[in-house]
Amino acid sequence: MPGKFEIHRVGHEAYRFRLTDKNGKVVAVSPDFPHLSALKDGIKALRENAATGVVVDLRQKPPSS
Repeated sequence: MPGKFEIHRVGHEAYRFRLTDKNGKVVAVSPDFPHLSALKDGIKALRENAATGVVVDLRQKPPSS
């Protein structure tokens, strides 16, 4: 079974999603979205960009000797 996006209501005026893996472990939590349509757009963008995203390692490089 693949992971899933769980949509949650935050208070009375916001929404948030959690991305879980196939075992139910939370792997990402979104910021709050003011409208359900904005949250769905966020999920769509995450799906599209995650598949083609480049990994950028921003750790400092060790000094050369």
